[in-house]
Amino acid sequence: MDHLSKLENTSIHILREAYANFKNLGMLWSIGKDSTVLLWLTRKAFFGHVPFTLVHIDTTFKIPEMIAYRDRLVREWKLDLVYGINEEALKAKQSFPDGTVDRIACCRTLKTDALVNTINGTWPRHRFNHEADKYEVDKNPEPFDGIIAGIRADEEGSRSKERYFSARNLTSEWEIEEQPPEFWNHFKTDFAPGTHVRIHPLLDWTELNIWEYIQRENIPTVSLYYNHGDGKRYRSLGCYPCTLPIESQSRNVDEIVAELRDGQLKNVAERSGRAQDKDDGGGLETLRRGGYM
Repeated sequence: MDHLSKLENTSIHILREAYANFKNLGMLWSIGKDSTVLLWLTRKAFFGHVPFTLVHIDTTFKIPEMIAYRDRLVREWKLDLVYGINEEALKAKQSFPDGTVDRIACCRTLKTDALVNTINGTWPRHRFNHEADKYEVDKNPEPFDGIIAGIRADEEGSRSKERYFSARNLTSEWEIEEQPPEFWNHFKTDFAPGTHVRIHPLLDWTELNIWEYIQRENIPTVSLYYNHGDGKRYRSLGCYPCTLPIESQSRNVDEIVAELRDGQLKNVAERSGRAQDKDDGGGLETLRRGGYM
């Protein structure tokens, strides 16, 4: 069995363990390559079905192509998706694009606060109604016991401290030093009542592994990842005021895989185009301790 197949098997095992051990699970879908690979793996793990509600946090500042891609796949794959939004902050113009807060405060307000309150059901969720072909306010926002997320340990410093099954306290805060060890593929899935758990099936994948898997499985991805003639493409996706493309000639998946294998980007951080990382001292630990992805 090749390395990519071993990674696939581990991720599918984690997904099935999560399904077997937690009552009400949600799966974060940022629309990026990692969470889309996670979505693909889930469909393979459950024979074409996705037994989890997909959760998207809409800041209203995502690049338009991302939202168009999201809604296209929701319709084509008949996905159960809800999105959360910090409506009060947006109405009060408490955002970096409005010039009232810095990037980190904007992420905390529009992403972290929206995520935590969408997970616990405090704020309204908007669920896609396939019959009406539109989003509607969810009438029964039951709290999620756990959230499956497509983070990778190699992507950013604070994520390298994660576990496959990572407990959060009652306010979704991450207490790094309290995490249980995970030795020899033995995972802790029995947590105290009321514990919120984050589950990370892609933890040991690398950026190259993700693109190799996209290549092997022919997974549809957002067009923003590719050079369309201007010598630039996005390597990491986020809100348009804080996300910049990189210099790259890669026009398709094969060329991105070759670019990563050849080491052309070895001295360029994957999230180098994400301005909020620089504002946070080069990492996301400040935000992640408070409940961020």
